[in-house]
Amino acid sequence: MIFDVDGTLVDSERDGHRVAFNSAFAEFGLPFRWDEETYGRLLAVTGGQRRLHGYLAEQGVDGAERERLVPRLHARKTELFISMAAGGEVPARKGTVRLLDELAGAGVTVAVATTGSRAWVEPLLDRHFGRARFATVVTGDDVSDRKPHPEAYVVALRVTGADAQTTVAVEDSDNGVRSARAAGLRVAAVTNDYTATQELRDAAVVLDGFGAPGRPAGVRRDPEGLVEHGLLDMATLENIVTRPL
Repeated sequence: MIFDVDGTLVDSERDGHRVAFNSAFAEFGLPFRWDEETYGRLLAVTGGQRRLHGYLAEQGVDGAERERLVPRLHARKTELFISMAAGGEVPARKGTVRLLDELAGAGVTVAVATTGSRAWVEPLLDRHFGRARFATVVTGDDVSDRKPHPEAYVVALRVTGADAQTTVAVEDSDNGVRSARAAGLRVAAVTNDYTATQELRDAAVVLDGFGAPGRPAGVRRDPEGLVEHGLLDMATLENIVTRPL
């Protein structure tokens, strides 16, 4: 199993990264503020620095100024986000610990493939799940290309020695699904508020959460009847991994 982080394992976008970006804007004396709708639109661009470059270009900031400003803004935003994560302000999604416990009990190798920064990814994973659960954590620091490019997944497969044919990725967005599928993985999609309307057409199943016994997730798409009891669990994952690609 290979997990994405932002919006998948943790509810980090709206009340985490967005808030940290806005705090950084304020500290730098900049007039920009990202409301929930604006940030949702900007999430179509993966990678915080790329997101800043695109937005500032929209606002008429010239290229030389963007090159000077973006690294500093993003570094401060990352510091603020790390502080929020350490303070417990960025919650894990419900059902993630239950699934990770099931995977550990079944001896499944678990990894992470994200294009977020290692500076905040590893502390956040360690706080909620324990870093030792993950055989490897591939971050944006380890790759040249952001999702939907498959590089993060390709690196995770190489480091773990896992076979793409028997590996399932868990993602929340179109870009993530496309990234994992380009690396040859099957995908289970677990949407959040920002990705609920995305098509996610290449995912084997699409749910609106991980679900819990007695509290099933909503199943958005499951044309082959792979989801068991409204849960993303071992039974559902075994159904996914044994289906023909």
